[in-house]
Amino acid sequence: MASILVVNGGSSSVKFAIFDSETLRRESSGRIEGIAGADRGGFAEDAVERLAEGIPVPLQALEGIGHRIVHGGADAAEHRRLTPAVMRGLREARPLDPTHLPFEIALIEEISRRAPEAPQFACFDSAFFRDLPRLARLLPIPRAYFDRGIRRLGFHGLSYMYLAAALRNAAGEAAADGRVILAHLGSGASLAALRGGRPLDTTMAFTPCAGLVMSTRPGDLDPGLLVHLVRTERMSAEDLDAFVNERCGLKGVSDTTSDMKELERRKDSDPRAAEAIALFGYQAAKGIGAFASVLGGLETLVFSGGIGERSAHVRSEICARLAFLGVALDEASNEAHAAVISGASSRVAVRVIPTDEELVMARIVRELRKEGR
Repeated sequence: MASILVVNGGSSSVKFAIFDSETLRRESSGRIEGIAGADRGGFAEDAVERLAEGIPVPLQALEGIGHRIVHGGADAAEHRRLTPAVMRGLREARPLDPTHLPFEIALIEEISRRAPEAPQFACFDSAFFRDLPRLARLLPIPRAYFDRGIRRLGFHGLSYMYLAAALRNAAGEAAADGRVILAHLGSGASLAALRGGRPLDTTMAFTPCAGLVMSTRPGDLDPGLLVHLVRTERMSAEDLDAFVNERCGLKGVSDTTSDMKELERRKDSDPRAAEAIALFGYQAAKGIGAFASVLGGLETLVFSGGIGERSAHVRSEICARLAFLGVALDEASNEAHAAVISGASSRVAVRVIPTDEELVMARIVRELRKEGR
C-alpha cells in the first residue's frame, strides 16, 4: 500500500499523519512531545528518530512527505517539491520566521539524510492567498519594500483551503460562493473574507503576528510601541521577537495563561482572565464587521480552530456583537457545538466546521505526485 506522510513541525513538538495515497484515508496519526535538544541543536535527530518509530511505513518507502511551511517568504505562492533550489529559498527566508522555519528546515534535512530517495514537498500556508487583490496586499510603507516582496501574505491557508471545500460540500455552491467569513480561532487566530470562493482579505499580514489577539501574539499593534520599547528597555531584535511571539495576547492580558479553557475556568474569579476573553471576542467581532464591509455584507460565518470549534462562550460573545449584521445564535445548538448554530431568525448562517490541515496536505502531495513534480 502506497502511503503519504504529512508533518507539521514546531519548536518542541511534531504532529504527523499517514494517509493512503489513493483513497486519502487516514491510516494513523500522532504527536511527538518533549523532543530532546530543542535548545541544543539535536531537535531534528530526536524528532525524526521518534517519527520513524511511530509510523507503520519506512521513511524510504513513502510515496511522498508533505511539510507544513508557515512562512516561506513572498515567493511561497505555490506548493512545490523540495528541490535544492527551493531549500535555498527557505534558508534565505529564515529571518522572516525564526519561530517556525529553522525547525521545519531541520526536519526536512534530517529526513533527507535518512531517506534521500523519499520525495518531500512544501505545503505553504500563504499559498491560498496568492491572488489577494492588490489593495489587500499593500502595506502602507515605502514602495521599494513592496518591490522587495514585503507585503501582506496571509497565513492559515491550509486550514482555509479545507474550510472552503467543506463549506461547499455542506451548504452547497450558492452559499460557498456567497459572502463568507471564515474564522480560524486557535492558539493562532485569523479571519479570511471570501466571495466567489476566493479570498478577498485576511487579518494576518507579512507575518502571523498581525491581526487578531492570539494565545501569545498581540495581533495588530501600534508600531510606535515597539519603537518605545527599543528606546526605553533597550530591546534587541531577538527581544522584540520573543515579546510579540511569546509574551503578549491572552497570556499577556491575563498575566497567567494562554490557554482559553483555563481562562474560561477562571473568568468568574479572576477579572484578568475575564478581560482577556472579552478582548479576544471584541477584536474578532471587530474584524468580522470590517470584513463584512469588504464583502458588501455577510451571508455565512464559519467558526473553526481549537477555540472556534470548542468554545461556545467565545462564539456567543462574538456573535452577540454582530446582531447589527443580522447574526442570531440558537444558544442550545451553540452549547451543543452543532454544525449549524444560527437561529431561525438569523439573516446569517453561522456554522462550526472542524478543520483538517493534514488532509489538505495529503491532497497537495498526491496532486503534485500525479503531476510529476
